[in-house]
Amino acid sequence: MEFMLFLLLGAAAGLLAGLFGVGGGLIIVPVLVFAFTAQGFEAELLTHMAVGTSLASIIFTSLSSAYAHHKKGALNMAVVLPMAFGTIVGSALGAWTAGAISGPALQKIIGIFALLMALQIALDLRPKASGGLPGTAGLSAAGGVIGWAAAIFGIGGGSLSVPFLLWRGQSMQQAVAVSAACGLPIALSGALSFAVLGSQAGALPNWSLGYIYLPALLGIALLSVPFAKLGANLAHRLPQLLLKRLFALLLLSVGLKFLL
Repeated sequence: MEFMLFLLLGAAAGLLAGLFGVGGGLIIVPVLVFAFTAQGFEAELLTHMAVGTSLASIIFTSLSSAYAHHKKGALNMAVVLPMAFGTIVGSALGAWTAGAISGPALQKIIGIFALLMALQIALDLRPKASGGLPGTAGLSAAGGVIGWAAAIFGIGGGSLSVPFLLWRGQSMQQAVAVSAACGLPIALSGALSFAVLGSQAGALPNWSLGYIYLPALLGIALLSVPFAKLGANLAHRLPQLLLKRLFALLLLSVGLKFLL
């Protein structure tokens, strides 16, 4: 039954990622927190395990997404490479930052982030273009900040990198493509860091690789990729405004649950 839950979570996360263009981590982390609580995981460990497992699962979805954009020739490697370098460093630092925060406090931080994302999606807030892209050092620094925050929240960083790139004058297509490519180093570096950090923690559940719970990772990975493709197809058929408001309502509920 637990594995069935993880399969359903992978399907839901992939579907939502395809529908809304956001990383499945916004859904994966809260559901894993609830699932791990029901399984009796220690309160001090379960949030870190949810974040670490989410980052590991994003490796698969980001690979699929980045490859699709690469096939369409949409990746600007002059932007991807310096940002990716920054995200590797930033996500490793973000994992260590999360490791220094208590489990209950980390839940509240994620709850605040979910509320902010709910507001952004419901109101369709997007920054206006302001100047061009920064140089290599600036792109690496931006990638570092995005990777640091993404590793704390257990997300691929698209909800942060896309607005940054739009602000710096990139088209939505270019921003989404670069964001998809940068999600892979964020997920790889963050997941590896959580695995190392968790190896030093005591009382981990069976089938854990540090802060990564392998049964959940397997279940999510199996269905998230095919359902992401389904979500992308549905996105062209269903009313986007209604979908976005329903998703925002879901994130609002998650944020309030974590905070209260």
